[in-house]
Amino acid sequence: MSNCFVNRKSDNTILVTFVTTNSYNSWLDKQAGNVKQWMIASQFRPEANAVRLIPDAQGNISMALCCANGNVNLWSAGNLPFALPEGEYYFDDAEAEYKQLAIAWGLGAYQFTRYKKPQRAPAKLYLPANIAAEVENIVAAICMTRDWINTPTDDMGPTEFAKVAAELAKQYGAKFSEIVGEDLLKQNYASIYTVGRASDDAPRLMDMRWGNPKHPKITLVGKGVCFDSGGLDIKPSSYMLLMKKDMAGGAHVFGLARMIMQAKLPVCLRVLVPAVENVISGNAYRPGDVITGRSGKTIEVGNTDAEGRVVLSDALTEAVSEKPELLIDMTTLTGAARVALGTELPAVFSNNDKVVNEVIACGDSVIDPMWRLPLFAPYREHLNSQIADINNNSSEPYAGAISAALFLKEFVPDDVPWLHFDMMAWNLKSRPGRPQGAEALTLRALFTYLQKRYQ
Repeated sequence: MSNCFVNRKSDNTILVTFVTTNSYNSWLDKQAGNVKQWMIASQFRPEANAVRLIPDAQGNISMALCCANGNVNLWSAGNLPFALPEGEYYFDDAEAEYKQLAIAWGLGAYQFTRYKKPQRAPAKLYLPANIAAEVENIVAAICMTRDWINTPTDDMGPTEFAKVAAELAKQYGAKFSEIVGEDLLKQNYASIYTVGRASDDAPRLMDMRWGNPKHPKITLVGKGVCFDSGGLDIKPSSYMLLMKKDMAGGAHVFGLARMIMQAKLPVCLRVLVPAVENVISGNAYRPGDVITGRSGKTIEVGNTDAEGRVVLSDALTEAVSEKPELLIDMTTLTGAARVALGTELPAVFSNNDKVVNEVIACGDSVIDPMWRLPLFAPYREHLNSQIADINNNSSEPYAGAISAALFLKEFVPDDVPWLHFDMMAWNLKSRPGRPQGAEALTLRALFTYLQKRYQ
């Protein structure tokens, strides 16, 4: 069990009770006189995320009162691990949202401690046996994903990324391999090699396989740009500050893979992550270069800062060669998606209405939202090139997220059900359950969907 959960209740385990800002007064009217007196004397205000410890008649703490703004849901418990004193707590066993509240508790207890010691330990929550395994699985996978994204490139470049991915594979008995450096050219992954060749940490394609080959094939592809300077089309320095997170798509697909493997879903899983650094040196790829990718399509480089779609093109080409039943790619692909939807709402594109609608519904059910954007075919002409099959950069300054998705669509046939996610993967500010820093988005939605479809 993680350090924020316990598997037994003791005499010292404290009940957590929720009220809403609107229901507080009616709740207070029903309480014993000593409770009423305490709440009034302590000047409790029923505001969102307000917390108050309540003593019994003997002065011992009998419950923790927590106030939610509106209905009690997933994030109502997100601030409690540090809002409450260290100790052990539990929700009413009849609480319908116990599992979701417990997930939020675990996510709210997250701290990135690789370089800085935690200020204190989180309060601990009792997990009933019937939900413990699933809650632990989801929380551990998301915390792993956050850790990988939060880690600076010095300690999470292509080599280190492959090392932690190999360790994950070993933990679950999965097969792991990688194609590194010039071997990418020998095995026809020129797009990955070209983008990453300027770094002193060689580009590579990570490939993990797990599960019974007779089970339905699910393939996950993640963007693994461990740092993105923009290349020769260099970013302003302020735009580089968060570029350690440009491998978040890769971290996400390994996080989802961990959930799948831990739950032993009956699927044949493959994970492909091209890991590169997009940096500058004498052999950096240039605007105007033409790359012949694994698919045979030629790609004119209109902008070296549109590198993510280029490395993904080779990985997607390999992924669809096995005709998976479901293909999911996860990326931090465009700033345009953030302009359209903000930082908290990922964009999803798909060539299959049934699948994407079901995934969106699953996301809504667990408060892990996303918003579908269209694969608007008329915009494909913005990617035309006079000298190659396609340009990696749109000729128009608008609809950048759609143009990037249309670029990727060139490498996915219509008969392969496909989901493409374009996300921020970063909390700009702290909120309950979501501390400032790296964030895993859509993983709970996707895992819920896969559980319903395959469990």
